[in-house]
Amino acid sequence: MGVYEVRQEVDAVLEEFFTAKKIATEHSELRDLTDMLREFIAEGKRLRPLLCAVGWLAVGGTGDRDVLLRVAACLELFHSFALIHDDVMDRSATRRGRPTVHRALADRHPAPEEPGRCERFGENAAILLGDLALVWSDELLLGGHMTRDQSLAVLPLVAEMRTELMLGQYLDLCATGELTSDVQATLQVNRFKTAKYTIERPLHIGAALAGGGAEAMDAFTRYALPLGEAFQLRDDLLGVYGDPRVTGKSRLDDLREGKRTTLLALALGAANPRQAARLRALVGQPDLDEAGGEEIRSVFAATGARPAVERMITDRRDRAVRALEASPFTPQAIRVLADIAVTATVRNS
Repeated sequence: MGVYEVRQEVDAVLEEFFTAKKIATEHSELRDLTDMLREFIAEGKRLRPLLCAVGWLAVGGTGDRDVLLRVAACLELFHSFALIHDDVMDRSATRRGRPTVHRALADRHPAPEEPGRCERFGENAAILLGDLALVWSDELLLGGHMTRDQSLAVLPLVAEMRTELMLGQYLDLCATGELTSDVQATLQVNRFKTAKYTIERPLHIGAALAGGGAEAMDAFTRYALPLGEAFQLRDDLLGVYGDPRVTGKSRLDDLREGKRTTLLALALGAANPRQAARLRALVGQPDLDEAGGEEIRSVFAATGARPAVERMITDRRDRAVRALEASPFTPQAIRVLADIAVTATVRNS
């Protein structure tokens, strides 16, 4: 089972689902929203569906994959819900090189005389579209043919994954704008918002579908948590240093928003009083320009924060790969997981 094959099969499930939704409704507005969601989801990397499939494979999953692919597609649709709402909360302008959903919806609204009405419409409509993705992810999850044992094993994990993501998002929201040198506090957000949601739970869910037991679940956790932290640390670097033509978003967004990243915490911890004052003056400014961004990056360089994050990424990736050596997984799954550990942490988008 290759990456490309999983993506193709999950895409086919999603395409069939969206087509059925359009055929079933008489409302042109719902058909428009379906098309917008279909277009948004088309650009995803399908990392969570892939990990779900690998979790299934790792514990010896065999036979009909229809249920697996439906659950994997559910994870991708739920992820779309999370991203759409995240962009509203962060007031992000772009996602994957295109206007975010709330910006695109705002542009569709006839420009009224009341200031800010288009923006409010876009945000409110995007929240509703995200909610629709959440509802439909449930429909994909529950509308298949899971056995009773599969349902009992999988549904609590899906609920736990969703709860952990909401906690991570809330912790991130609470922390935004409050700069800190507490590296552990930033890693706690990373664990809930990314490590568990992006890596650990999709593996657990796929394994649960195949009847995986406690030993496999523990082995997945030992692999997933350090890798998930490394994945988010790479995202933090790309948010500040990435090429917008590749990442699809401005490298000033996180700095303007005042995101409390590990990169920033390390810089504040190592900064002298003048450097710390400049970081506190610049980070979180909504109108931060590229010159201000370069000044912040110069402090990151002077304090050694960027190479320190790179070392943390390497250390966590190595820990994840070492965890596979004592795992009970199939050889094919171990190879795939080792490859994912590299591609998830050595990337430019």
